[in-house]
Amino acid sequence: MTKNAIVLGAGIVGVSTAIHLQRRGRQVTLIDRKDPGNETSFGNAGLIQREGVAPYGFPQQLGLLLRYALNNRIDAHYHLRTLPSQIAFLARYWWNSNARRHALITRAYAPLIENSIAEHKDLIEASQAEALIRKDGWIKLFRTQAKRDAALAEAALWQNEFGVEYDSLAPADIARMEPDLSGDFAGAIRWRDPWSVLDPHALTSAYRHYFESLGGRFVTGDAASLGPFGSGWKIMTTEGPLEAEDAVIALGPWAAVATRRLGYSLPLGVKRGYHMHYAAEGDAVLNNWMLDAERGYLLAPMNRGIRLTTGAEFATLDAPKTPVQLDRAEAVARTIFPLGRRLDPEPWMGARPCTPDMMPVIGKAPRHQGLWFAFGHAHHGLTLGPVTGRVLAELITGETPFIDIAAYSPQRFKP
Repeated sequence: MTKNAIVLGAGIVGVSTAIHLQRRGRQVTLIDRKDPGNETSFGNAGLIQREGVAPYGFPQQLGLLLRYALNNRIDAHYHLRTLPSQIAFLARYWWNSNARRHALITRAYAPLIENSIAEHKDLIEASQAEALIRKDGWIKLFRTQAKRDAALAEAALWQNEFGVEYDSLAPADIARMEPDLSGDFAGAIRWRDPWSVLDPHALTSAYRHYFESLGGRFVTGDAASLGPFGSGWKIMTTEGPLEAEDAVIALGPWAAVATRRLGYSLPLGVKRGYHMHYAAEGDAVLNNWMLDAERGYLLAPMNRGIRLTTGAEFATLDAPKTPVQLDRAEAVARTIFPLGRRLDPEPWMGARPCTPDMMPVIGKAPRHQGLWFAFGHAHHGLTLGPVTGRVLAELITGETPFIDIAAYSPQRFKP
């Protein structure tokens, strides 16, 4: 008999997991309170970051930490009143970001990143979403020679160890590639390998339609109603109760709430982020995805307009929007590119689910049969959705995962 599976969370990770389970003969129902791709997967920078082998660490330098404490930057912002509740998480995050530990984490993390393009390619072709993809990398701009030189040295190490390809760009190269860009940049790195997505929400939607073409279905439901039932799991949906042998929690930043109801205490934090779309003034054209590295914002020429994304905001998941980083970023971005009017009625905000060791949680729940976790991808949710979906589906169906996923096991955290 065909086994049933339910996947909670219809972001890029959940949709990808549902596809791979459906491909392997499970009858899968994808469940969310909203249509697929309308939460965290909606608002990312649109990069499949093959170069992103090193997860984003917590600053270690005292001087930089003091500058962050002033709370006036674009790349990071915090809510003072919520810091006491986040101290334990931030302390563990800082500890894991030590150079030695971060290097070990990078080596454990790299296999996921190294397979990100290949696994997206599979789903992009299957879902006929090629029109949403560009394959010409992205650019990281530097305002000072010191920052440029340090980044190039690191890039050379990554190229040697992880096969990441890049070009060093001089100011003249930047001017040639981006004639409408101004600013006194000392140079840039162009990462060759990453792909960019012209509309991340549309890509998740394309994957959802492919999933449904395989015989899977999407229904609206409430994750809070998930609970053990016999030898499997049961959840309430708008179509009534649904039972399945296996349940996957792929709820992104809401996974902490869902797993806590089932008796788990996983150290999952959030980094919130904002975006806004803009028109360009006159005939100005932005040709590439570009990060202003020393200011901490990114500009991306997407289908909905030029998307400006911010860094990380440390706040509770349900705190009201405070898009001060977006306002700061916009002011700086207008000095280097002729941005026109805002195209969105208000800033978009989303939350990235983060673990203190910067690696996702992928694997079997420690104390329940038929319960599986797939969350905690931080800044690389879009990048790692398909590779996560494949390895977890392989594990659930009894195959040997094509890469070693022991480092991402939920078991690494104490109950």
